[in-house]
Amino acid sequence: MISVFRNSWALLLGIVFLMVGNGMQGTLLGVRADIEGFSTTAISVVMSAYFMGFLLGSHFVPGMIRRVGHVRVFAALGSLASAGLILYPVLTNPPAWTALRLLLGFCFCGVYIVAESWLNNTTTNETRGRALSLYIIAQMVGIVAAQAIFVLGDPADFHLFIVVSVLVSLAFAPILLAATPMPPFEKAKPMSFRKLFQVSPLGFVGIFLMGAVFSAMFGMAGVFGAQARLSSAQIALFVSAMYTGGLVLQYPIGWASDRYDRRVMVVAGAVIGWLACGLGVSGYGGVSGLMVAAFLIGGMANPLYALLLAYTNDRLEADDMASASARLLFVNGVGAIGGPILTGWLMSVAGPGGFFLFIGALMAALAGYAIWRMRRRGLEVVDESANYVVLSPMAVTPVTIGTAVETWESAGDETGTPEETEKAA
Repeated sequence: MISVFRNSWALLLGIVFLMVGNGMQGTLLGVRADIEGFSTTAISVVMSAYFMGFLLGSHFVPGMIRRVGHVRVFAALGSLASAGLILYPVLTNPPAWTALRLLLGFCFCGVYIVAESWLNNTTTNETRGRALSLYIIAQMVGIVAAQAIFVLGDPADFHLFIVVSVLVSLAFAPILLAATPMPPFEKAKPMSFRKLFQVSPLGFVGIFLMGAVFSAMFGMAGVFGAQARLSSAQIALFVSAMYTGGLVLQYPIGWASDRYDRRVMVVAGAVIGWLACGLGVSGYGGVSGLMVAAFLIGGMANPLYALLLAYTNDRLEADDMASASARLLFVNGVGAIGGPILTGWLMSVAGPGGFFLFIGALMAALAGYAIWRMRRRGLEVVDESANYVVLSPMAVTPVTIGTAVETWESAGDETGTPEETEKAA
């Protein structure tokens, strides 16, 4: 791990800066939109636009890279993102913010793809899994650090927006200076959505639901805090608790998932997340109770996403992993687009507690569906599962998915491939 960090510290530092800027953007916009008097519906549409842009970026940016190269794409999208962040306090109306969020989602997706490509190129087959773990840690550190910076400014003025733009701009320097020659950007062979669902109904449905959960967390947590009349420090702590939980609990849950039926772990994680949402809705424990609920929700949601991907790949041949994972990324993105909109609608009907009601409903749906699938198939042989790979949907792009696939393929080569009858969903 130390040697991996030594070879890629500049890239990881750039990722931290990117996540600080993007992470603060999510919290800041939610609070500032409330100050500007945007309706809950308008805020939810603004927040949803980011995920639409990210989904479009994951589709179009690889083609842009193949045409003009990584450096030009990185510079162009990075400049657009930095400029867009400064425009928020200038154009304070929902249509403008929606357009800016769409643009920023597209730009950040492209920036992540290039940065991850360079990071992936600095590793070997033996170190790729550890590099991916460091990348996820860098993401979480950046998000948590963003909340600490958020407390230092006033969301009602323009200074924090300038800070966000500067941080994103600073991220380019270490990434560009650490650039290495890039391999050609290959396109995975296609897999139909119908075949993917037949391979793993639980993986397909679960990834869709988790996309909505994560977009609600990332896009509407700041809105919840503002509408619940939390202070800036409490909002920052609330958001930090979510991502700290994801960082702390990802590894022990992953360790357990390599030793027990992954579906049991999915059910357990979803039930704990559902109970945590109940704690948030009830208001038991006041602000402290909210922080515990946020920690548990984030601590379950992050591993559940990676668990569902790993579970799906357990039932695939190595040659199909890349195409299936790319399709799952699209399914996750479609779910993410609807998350803020439905959360905003529920918050307008039920008040701030609608934030927890929405996430809790999805967690309950995931647990119920996983139990139903277990009744259809029975217990599984754990020895035939590949190793769990730490992932987070915060900035997952086709490159991150590809890196995880390579890790799964390596594990498959070492452990052997399950019989086809064992893979049937």
